[in-house]
Amino acid sequence: MVTKFKEKESIVTKFIDLILPEPLLRAAAELKYYNPTPIQELCIPWLLENAGDLIAVAQTGTGKTAAFGFPILNHTNIELAAVQTLILCPTRELCLQIHSDFTDFTRYMPRIKLAAVYGGASMQKQKDALKAGAQIVAGTPGRVYDLIRQNLLKLEQLTCLVLDEADEMLNMGFQEELFAILSCCPEARQTLLFSATMPQTVVKLADTFLKEPHQIGVADQQQGVGNILHYYYKVHARDKYLALKRIADMNPNIYGIIFCRTRHETQEIADKLQQDGYNADALHGDLSQGQRELVMNRFRSKYVRLLVATDVAARGLDVDDLSHIINYNLPTEPDLYIHRSGRTGRAGKKGISLSIIHSKEMTALQAIERRLGREIVFTRVPGGREICEKQLYNFIDMVERIEVDQEQIDSFLPNVYKKLSWMSREELIQRFVSVEFNRFLSYYKNLNDLDVVTDGAKKADKSTFQFKTFRLGIGKADAVTKREIMRYINQLRVTRSIEIGQIEIYDKHLLIELDSTYEYQLLKAIPRVKFKGKAISISSVESSLSRKSKSAYKGRKSR
Repeated sequence: MVTKFKEKESIVTKFIDLILPEPLLRAAAELKYYNPTPIQELCIPWLLENAGDLIAVAQTGTGKTAAFGFPILNHTNIELAAVQTLILCPTRELCLQIHSDFTDFTRYMPRIKLAAVYGGASMQKQKDALKAGAQIVAGTPGRVYDLIRQNLLKLEQLTCLVLDEADEMLNMGFQEELFAILSCCPEARQTLLFSATMPQTVVKLADTFLKEPHQIGVADQQQGVGNILHYYYKVHARDKYLALKRIADMNPNIYGIIFCRTRHETQEIADKLQQDGYNADALHGDLSQGQRELVMNRFRSKYVRLLVATDVAARGLDVDDLSHIINYNLPTEPDLYIHRSGRTGRAGKKGISLSIIHSKEMTALQAIERRLGREIVFTRVPGGREICEKQLYNFIDMVERIEVDQEQIDSFLPNVYKKLSWMSREELIQRFVSVEFNRFLSYYKNLNDLDVVTDGAKKADKSTFQFKTFRLGIGKADAVTKREIMRYINQLRVTRSIEIGQIEIYDKHLLIELDSTYEYQLLKAIPRVKFKGKAISISSVESSLSRKSKSAYKGRKSR
């Protein structure tokens, strides 16, 4: 049974110290594998010496493929033209990435044959690769199971089964296929399970099919807690895209992924960004394989600076040097937030994880904070003046850094000097700046703040004011009055003044309408401050109080 994970001490500090055959070490050196990542340090030596099952918790981008790839290649029998290793993964992108990595690893092992099998591509080519004697096969569960049922993928000689991104395969609904494939595999095999998270579905899978697995947990080491700054912006739902634009404009050199929840929203946001002049593109499940590869190549080359993606589509994308992760929607699970944010802040570099939320997402944000073990800091959506200032100084920095090719421009300069000679230095700079920044200045002139105000920020005007209903664990049985509860709310000091709406008191609880702006502060403050010596529970309620209730308190501002 899978219980908890124990961290193991690092074993090697350099790749050359690994006990691998010369062709693999030579390939590793050319691929610049100098120092093993934590997952490689822990997995490779153990897998080289042991044939038992393994569970490793590690995120995308931590070097997992090399962690299991080099030991697998070391153990592959090049004399046997049959499938010896099957690697299951959730997406076509990850399947192709694994195949590409193994192709690199085996550049000096010509007798090793590989195959990638996945949906949405010619099955005939995949059949041909299997018939040619592929010894290592990477594939998606659906296509693999189809080939097994057609007796085209034969597993009699299988010695190693790898479940890569096991949590995502189960999230995508591949449980039936996985269980069927595992049931077709020989009993005497080694099973390696890699997963970014360990929900109960993965634990159940491991309990069913793995035998006393060795356990390695390095996910927490890869969260980049010290390297990643976590912030959130709180805006009205209708203003999310406007906030996203301001974030992009405030970070002129941004290179990041914007995560959305659905394919439709992903494409819609990418289209809007493109129309507004940003180097953006979309990555989601509705794209053909050719379109996906084109988008990913454009992003890897940094021609596309903002990639709008769903979680599933981004699983096969491993890119270093990301400056930002932007959560246009919070993920459904806190672990998925950690998985997203772990794509930045790698290799000791700083990274930034930003979330654009509205009032109803505060509870989800708190759950993420608890799982993350640190506060996600509220910050203001950038204003027009600071954005223009940032863009201007970035442009000036570019001018300062640019290398002048004197030979290329020398012949043009006399006429340029003559043409501009009537202007003073100050006039020239003014026009120079105006050419570049008139668009920004005109767009951001007189724009309102987007923040749904948190304490210390400017209060929203009445036209955007909204009440939120809260349920407090105190009622008539505690002899509470409306005046007392108003005084109690005021004593919390979450702000200088807070709008209070209706109050309805029941036997053991009460419902109260409060300014939705301060939901986060109220949910944190009320459990900490006792009422008449009693600790009070609080939760937000989706439904609103009836405006026709005569017993309800008519809202006014608490002072």
